[in-house]
Amino acid sequence: MSKRIPESELIINPDGSIYHLNLKPEHLASTVIAVGDPERVSKVSRYFDEIEYSVSKREFVTHTGYYKGKRLTVMSTGMGTDNIEIFMTELDALVNIDLRTRIPKENHTTLNIIRVGTSGSMRKEIPAGSMLASEYGIGLDTLMAFYNTEYSQLEQKVGRKIQEDLELSFTPYCVKGSKKLLDLLGEGLLIGNTVTCPGFFGPQGREVRIKPAIPDIIEKLGNIDLDSFKLTNFEMETSGYYAMGRLLGHEVLSLNAIIANRITQEFTKDAYGIVDKLIQHTLKKLADN
Repeated sequence: MSKRIPESELIINPDGSIYHLNLKPEHLASTVIAVGDPERVSKVSRYFDEIEYSVSKREFVTHTGYYKGKRLTVMSTGMGTDNIEIFMTELDALVNIDLRTRIPKENHTTLNIIRVGTSGSMRKEIPAGSMLASEYGIGLDTLMAFYNTEYSQLEQKVGRKIQEDLELSFTPYCVKGSKKLLDLLGEGLLIGNTVTCPGFFGPQGREVRIKPAIPDIIEKLGNIDLDSFKLTNFEMETSGYYAMGRLLGHEVLSLNAIIANRITQEFTKDAYGIVDKLIQHTLKKLADN
């Protein structure tokens, strides 16, 4: 029998909701659309036929409702893989732990979790205005140093190559996303391999008043070619989603609206438009299947 999880390890609010997300199990659909910006939640749910539940706490805003008869939850996460670790752990707890007894359930429930967010391109041939699904997520953060997970030979090879080329003191991690969701949602999109950076400025080679340690990081990453495995774009959450999804047993896919190209220094003239196009693509594909 599974052991009871102590109050200090899994915090539950007095009303029975999970601590950070402020949700109870009945508030969550089995398919979750995740966005970084809290204001983007309503940009997704405005297409819903009905919103049955909404709540906000900190950066986590949740709307659960129906789109063409399919029950969906859209939630904001804020930025960074530290937030994703909280988000994924508490989502999992809502469906796989009895919050009343604090004992993990015998039968595992798998969620479908789709990130819909913005991203930058590190390849000349992927222009601003593109839409891209991430086959792999590569983490330049150290979140997975605190968890034990298994990697394929290719994933290990990618991590070691990036460590060598960037002269890092740690090995980045590489994790494949959900093939099931990629097959479902990837039609009509570019397919790529997404680098997750632990910051927006220095970790992405931007110089404002502090000179980055690796000023040409985007060019170096873009030049990596491992038997046709190439890195295509970068953002701040995908690797955390994929790694936590693997550990917790959920189907996870990251969809990216490419709003900038760092090689050509192009920025799309209609960032909101490309994000909205990606939202509509995602909703249509989910409703059709």
